[in-house]
Amino acid sequence: MSVTAALGFVAAGCHAGIKRRRPDLALLATDDGRPVTAVAVFTQNKFAAPPVLLDRARLAANGGKASAVIVNSGNANAGTGKAGLADAERMGQAAADALGVDPETVLVCSTGIIGTPLPMDVILKATPRLAKKLSREGAEDAARAILTTDKVAKQAVVRGSSFTLGGMAKGCGMIAPNMATMLAFLTTDAELPRDTLQRILADASDRTFNTLNVDGATSTNDTAMLFASGRRGKADPAEFADAVHKVCEELTLQMAKDAEGMTKMVMLKVTGAASDAEARTAAKNIAENNLVKCSWYGSDPYWGRLLGAAGSAGIDFDPDKSSVAYGGIIVSRAGTNVDHDADAVARHMKNEKIEIEVALGLGKGQAQVIGIDLGPGYIKENSKTS
Repeated sequence: MSVTAALGFVAAGCHAGIKRRRPDLALLATDDGRPVTAVAVFTQNKFAAPPVLLDRARLAANGGKASAVIVNSGNANAGTGKAGLADAERMGQAAADALGVDPETVLVCSTGIIGTPLPMDVILKATPRLAKKLSREGAEDAARAILTTDKVAKQAVVRGSSFTLGGMAKGCGMIAPNMATMLAFLTTDAELPRDTLQRILADASDRTFNTLNVDGATSTNDTAMLFASGRRGKADPAEFADAVHKVCEELTLQMAKDAEGMTKMVMLKVTGAASDAEARTAAKNIAENNLVKCSWYGSDPYWGRLLGAAGSAGIDFDPDKSSVAYGGIIVSRAGTNVDHDADAVARHMKNEKIEIEVALGLGKGQAQVIGIDLGPGYIKENSKTS
């Protein structure tokens, strides 16, 4: 189990009928129906889906409390207008009725195709059945039910000195560093103030989820939530923050490895920028450049494409001060070739995980993103999802 590893939580997943065969409806709840402290970070996309709007409003209105979250996959309930918001409310009400809890403490998440109304008949029919399946052992089913084009479930657990933290996530496409980049649900039995939990989750998301850039596309539904039952009492904030970072980092790496069509996962670091913000801008511009991504797919150390992307990012840039390294081997200085061990670079480029550093030589700013290559697998997947 992962998302139910902490005391106080149960989960379940099932096939409701939103998708043809795969599980598509999940429920995560407190084991006694009582609301617990809940915090979240949401997409910055202004075309946010109705479930995001609903959850933002509920957490703001109830002071950050939740007794459950119901999640469907296969349909994002995005681009659905007022009817979509009403459907999200009906999903939450159905879960609340099945659990016997206040609907204002039930959160709702959706993921999948944009612009299509939810098939509410199958969701409403399946929800009572789903609630009856809730158990600590149901975490595996829940982790599978939230997946869309993912190939594998993504789960992680960290056991601290006085608490347990578990999590599950989904995401392998439409991912860019602009919030949480997917759906993620974390639970803990630690007791910490709400504002501390919010700060910790936002910081961990920024340092992990926000470093993953599969395709530069920020989803309409991105959400990361953290629920704290407090069952094991107060926890050390620093130790807990480290645990949240570890769980989010592990989930991020699992998403990168499962990215749509992925054959190369690139740990791209930009150093020597005028500021950290400019380093992030350059790294994002490089990681989203299709020519760069194609060269990664072809195992081609084409450093000129990296500098071309950095130079067009709108940041301070001086090619005479730059350098590029693959796997720690410098292949370019001052905007041109340098002698290097080409065979060693070629061997490094054959790995599934590639390390690249673009040094700008202008200051102390730095940033890292996890980039993914672009090949036929990604194109095939995304030519048929709509």
